[in-house]
Amino acid sequence: MARKPKTAEIPSIGTLDRNAGHLGRQLAQALRHAVNRGDLKPGELLPSTRALAMSLHIARGTVIEAFDQLLAEGFLTSQSRAGTRVAQALAPVASTGERPSLVEPAPLTERARLFTQVARQFSVVPAAPFAVSVPVGPAAPDDIWRRLGNRLRARGPGAPAGYGDPKGARVLREAIADYVRKSRSVRCDADEVIITSGTQQGLYLSCQVLLDADDSAWVEDPAYRGITAILESIGRPERMIRVPVDAEGMNVDAGIALDPHARAAFVTSSHQYPLGMPMSMARRSALLAWARANHAWIVEDDYDSELRYAGHPFPSLQGLDPDRVIYLGTFSKILFPSLRLGYAVVPKNLVEAFYGARVLMDRHPPNADQHVLAAFIAEGHLDRHIRRIRGVYADRRARIIETIERVLPREVAWLQPSDQGMHMVLWLGGGVDDQRVALLAAEAGVAVRAVSPMYAGGNGPMGLILGLGGFSNEEIEIATGHLAESIATVARDTPCAIR
Repeated sequence: MARKPKTAEIPSIGTLDRNAGHLGRQLAQALRHAVNRGDLKPGELLPSTRALAMSLHIARGTVIEAFDQLLAEGFLTSQSRAGTRVAQALAPVASTGERPSLVEPAPLTERARLFTQVARQFSVVPAAPFAVSVPVGPAAPDDIWRRLGNRLRARGPGAPAGYGDPKGARVLREAIADYVRKSRSVRCDADEVIITSGTQQGLYLSCQVLLDADDSAWVEDPAYRGITAILESIGRPERMIRVPVDAEGMNVDAGIALDPHARAAFVTSSHQYPLGMPMSMARRSALLAWARANHAWIVEDDYDSELRYAGHPFPSLQGLDPDRVIYLGTFSKILFPSLRLGYAVVPKNLVEAFYGARVLMDRHPPNADQHVLAAFIAEGHLDRHIRRIRGVYADRRARIIETIERVLPREVAWLQPSDQGMHMVLWLGGGVDDQRVALLAAEAGVAVRAVSPMYAGGNGPMGLILGLGGFSNEEIEIATGHLAESIATVARDTPCAIR
């Protein structure tokens, strides 16, 4: 007579909580844990659904539902008249505890370590005084944006739909092409515009499209951390040529001496980030001449170009050579960062390459906001908004300059001259550590960024980036006081600092 297989004891699965959701899902999860802990062994025969239901005081149908789910997942197996067993191939994930615990975690790849560093460096900046591009108060878009959104999302072209064009909605690309032609002297048509989620994505796309494994690229020194982090993360930090910046912008002669055959140059020509000066016409001509002679590309990040407070904005570099320059712009700064819409204007022979790279990143930009923005531009609201915030930021800039110069003696800290943009650089005297100051200021509710890490090797002069923001005069006054206290605290711990 055949021996009857041994049935597993009723597993210890704890108490099912009738107030905590679906009992079948709870039971399935409890049985998974029992298998992973090794309480239920591979090949072991489970109690019948009736016996398990009676022991747990639940309906048999609930047990059948849990078993069916685990059968579908491969935790259990079942044969006609042979009962239900733990799958033979399974092995316990951990011997004790409800959560699997590895003795030694799997090692991170070099790229994973780099991305971890980026995550720490790009933490969310609070909406506090001196944060860069915080559209609070009078700097925020007015009620027209909300009304346009309500109209277009409900019944218009911004209503929910299928997949969109990876290059972006045609109506927005046409509006942007018209806008940059008039405001930035960019030479393009709608077919050369690729909608992005902002300048950061435009920089990433440019690196993916323009650079092969052994190609080098010029990058300003100091530079926006977003571009240096990209080049580090894609495995070419040694191919990133840091070209010094002076009062005329990127020093092209220095770049040629360092690496004359670089494949691309990344520049903030209208308003250098972080220092704030524009690239002179002589330097622009030299950069374009180098690019033509070496069949290289120029990626122009047109940072803060719309906000010049004395005279008209500087024209784009792209307008001088549309076939050699990739032009990047964004609406994050002049409207609001959460919009996540920007654009790349690319030479015709690169359009398909950028299109393909855009598909692989996130298929296409969000449809509804594209149509709202297109209407905002086409109906003239963007031009009026820029004129309004230019006045707002000019007032804030004047107030910050007056307050800083009154509260902080020049031998302690002084402002970098600049007549445009949404931030200023405050240089620190006496070797005061800008990163320590930034941390102390953050604890006091003041948002500033350290300048020294933006230089090659993180060894640049000590300074702080002060964003203009839409904060009140009273908030600026209080924040400046907290900032002065933070600088004084660090200075007391700095042997060579001026007291």
